[in-house]
Amino acid sequence: MNNIVKILCIAILCLFICACTKFLDVGDPPDKVAANFVYSSNSGAAGVLTGVFFDLQRQGEGFAQGRTGISLFCGLAADEFNALPISSFNDMYTNTYPYDFWSVYYKFIYRINIALEAIGFSEKLSPDVKKHLLGEAYFLRGFIYFYLVNMYGDVPLLLTGDYKLNSKAARVDRNKVYDQIIKDLLDAETFLSSNYLEANVRNISIDRVRPNKFSAKAMLARVYLYKQDWINAELKSTEVLSQKSYYDTVALNEVFAKNSKESIWQLQPVSDGIRLNTLDAEMFTLINGKPDQYFNPVWVSDFLNHAFEIDDQRKNKWLGIAQDTSTKTEYLYISKYKYYSRNDVSKEYLTVLRVAEQYLIRAESRVHLNKLSQAKADLDIIRIRAGLKEIQLGSTDRLLNQIYHERQVELFAEWGHRWFDLKRIGEIDQVMTGVSPHKGGTWVSYKQLFPIPLYDLRYNVNLIQNAGYPSN
Repeated sequence: MNNIVKILCIAILCLFICACTKFLDVGDPPDKVAANFVYSSNSGAAGVLTGVFFDLQRQGEGFAQGRTGISLFCGLAADEFNALPISSFNDMYTNTYPYDFWSVYYKFIYRINIALEAIGFSEKLSPDVKKHLLGEAYFLRGFIYFYLVNMYGDVPLLLTGDYKLNSKAARVDRNKVYDQIIKDLLDAETFLSSNYLEANVRNISIDRVRPNKFSAKAMLARVYLYKQDWINAELKSTEVLSQKSYYDTVALNEVFAKNSKESIWQLQPVSDGIRLNTLDAEMFTLINGKPDQYFNPVWVSDFLNHAFEIDDQRKNKWLGIAQDTSTKTEYLYISKYKYYSRNDVSKEYLTVLRVAEQYLIRAESRVHLNKLSQAKADLDIIRIRAGLKEIQLGSTDRLLNQIYHERQVELFAEWGHRWFDLKRIGEIDQVMTGVSPHKGGTWVSYKQLFPIPLYDLRYNVNLIQNAGYPSN
């Protein structure tokens, strides 16, 4: 019977995926009929959310890793990577953005909305399972809308599986989207277990791959930081950091290990049921000594390389050196994830939320709350781990700039942090005006937002393109 349920869950998940080929071309009523069956059992309902986590890390389907990952594309858009001029990734490198994250995000939003409706209405789920699955779904929706709003600005706010309503949705102000993100994450915080759970969302797990209550708190801390709600950003980051028995900084070479104490939420790399190491390791590591057009398309830019202080051990631990034997040219590459062989036993998971970010969130918030000594203490925790000296406490502006710099050299090549930071602190025009000529492009301010795909503009007359991009 369990095998039959699993097969049916997989089949219906495939139906959901196939029905969502484009953002506004989704939502046939049969999906909901099928969903009623899936959500009639604990295992079926949990399997749907497991499918979402699985697809998040799938190259080509999700956006968590590899050649369709946020870390690659936002790093290319910013000042972290170089790309070959003939590479298929060069358009992103020169900020012309051909990759369609928009449709990818809304496929997930659609699936999550259906899940929220079906779980909420189901009378056959155990109360504890139902509660936790609602928490996971709210968490995922808030998480994905965070990336939508930071990449596209104002976006349609879809909160239902009603395909007719969704197909004509207009963009809403990003502040309203942020309000919904916060609401979703607060609901997630309420519903999620404090423990990490197995796939059955009942048994406690050693893996940190399904979000828990503290994952929601960590994501809330980030969102409050972006909203300049310093009080709540400090509060939520502190609620995470106070759990020292579960969350703490670890040695640099252990940060991205699976189930690291540094991790607050990870994604397990899996392909066709086979546990793998990360595609980021496979993509960033220049195993042939040089970049190529597709498999290893980028290397570290001079802008990132020169950002490190002389004694910063992150440069030694998290960057690698490759040499082209034919030209003797050396390239630096990202080496946060080190195990790239698909034949190795999984040693690293994709780390989405981690402790160091929470210290940096709290440090920045405390500066704005005039808690300079406490902010310095948080910053020094990250610096000392990297082999650097404590900072000298100076002015507010100086301390803020030190925190911004620390975010650059701590969170590089992770989940778009650098790209988003440049925008939120108002430095993107200044930085990218100097960077773009080195990338063969010209910076114009509108490029800080990505374009909406033309398909969706044609299908939905209520959508308006971001300024500067073609509408037809």
